[in-house]
Amino acid sequence: MDVNPTTEFVLHLADNALILGQRNAEWCGHGPVLEQDIAISNISLDLIGQARSFYQYAAELQGNGATEDSLAYLRNERQFRNCLLVEQPKGDWATTTLRQFFFSTYQQLLFQQLLSHSDERIAAIAEKTLKEVNYHVRWSSEWVIRLGDGTAESHRRLEQAIQDLWLFTGELFTSTHYEIESGVDVALLRSNWEEKIRSNFEEASAEMPTNVFARTGGKTGLHSEHLGFMLAELQYLQRSFPGCEW
Repeated sequence: MDVNPTTEFVLHLADNALILGQRNAEWCGHGPVLEQDIAISNISLDLIGQARSFYQYAAELQGNGATEDSLAYLRNERQFRNCLLVEQPKGDWATTTLRQFFFSTYQQLLFQQLLSHSDERIAAIAEKTLKEVNYHVRWSSEWVIRLGDGTAESHRRLEQAIQDLWLFTGELFTSTHYEIESGVDVALLRSNWEEKIRSNFEEASAEMPTNVFARTGGKTGLHSEHLGFMLAELQYLQRSFPGCEW
């Protein structure tokens, strides 16, 4: 799919939100307690709502009859631009909440940067969704502290989640051509992101890994095996009954 840099950047933002929303939705009905089951389900809905806003704009930019549904349901995994972090298996509750904290903290900093973006539509979507993202950061950061400073078992699970997920965080700050050409420098976000993560980890009695190899590729269409399985489930209805609408 040949798209201009701005369209590709908007698709990247949409894909991140859709895939993490879909991953979080796997917890629906399976949360540790009812209140948190509802919380993670609502975060999933927030993310899918973000994805819709970005897909709608990407469809307008792309033209040629594209719609939010065709962009979400009819592209294959090599055409998706989400980062590898959001497509990893949901794992246990520590993995889910830590991933949300990593991603939402990044998203919070990114959207604050996008508030002054030259594209008014991108800036407007960022402004609209920032309140949701602020809540996601608060909710997930509290869970990281609760797990890290809780029981020996909860601390062990958090430490394992850190080891499993940290290698995917570097990609968040690895700039692609479409980000650079869209006037976005994600590398500038890294120091503030690390400062926020470090502060939270200190309260959680956890340590930030060092000298960890960064896995990259998702932002340019090179994904792990997990995304294909996710899309097979996510896109099944639309591909089985082409053209169906909600």
